[in-house]
Amino acid sequence: MVGHKITIEGPDGGFAAYLAAPPAGRGAGIVVIQEIFGINAPMRAAADELAASGFVALVPDLFWRLEPGVELTDQSDADWSRAFDLMRRFDVELGVKDIQTAISHLRTLGSGKVGAVGYCLGGFLAYLTAARTDSDATVGYYGVNIQTRLGEAARIKNPLMLHIAGKDEYVPPPAQEDIVSTMATYPLVTIHRYAQMNHAFARAGGKHYDEANAGLANSRTATFFRQHLR
Repeated sequence: MVGHKITIEGPDGGFAAYLAAPPAGRGAGIVVIQEIFGINAPMRAAADELAASGFVALVPDLFWRLEPGVELTDQSDADWSRAFDLMRRFDVELGVKDIQTAISHLRTLGSGKVGAVGYCLGGFLAYLTAARTDSDATVGYYGVNIQTRLGEAARIKNPLMLHIAGKDEYVPPPAQEDIVSTMATYPLVTIHRYAQMNHAFARAGGKHYDEANAGLANSRTATFFRQHLR
């Protein structure tokens, strides 16, 4: 599947997004929440794969207030430096607001149920999406800083799945244990742990990519969305 660029009109202005639709043209929707690299090739590929599975996938440009159209890779020090700078300046509260706008946009396209999936920064935002938006089902991959917002778990009203990398360099073991122990009290939250994996193990072509564990996580995500969005 090959998607295309669109503009979403939100309460604070218009921002770009990448939209990929299935052959049927319609289906349940999924907002793909970017990493710190913007709407780059891996994010577009994730949307295309979801579209090939029958979903309408939308990747909103969450950095639009800072710098519209960011597209970085994880292959150079310069891109990493720029990505970390964007993350430091990124307003999480406004980001979640934009995700809700993207969810609402998918509903206007005819998607009945709409979910979300995020990676890295997007994994953290996926957790907040589950707590603050009307996403019907949400998945977060190796979210960073979830342990700083554990109080928000009480607001989760729809299913959430979290994939945690056991050797995540950005989420130390004590933080992981805090997340797991807290979420154990919330039946809507499912956690899968990948003990030997590092951060971004599901980013194809990345330094820590692991085909077997990425495949396992992605299959769990696919089953989760089939159960809750169709």
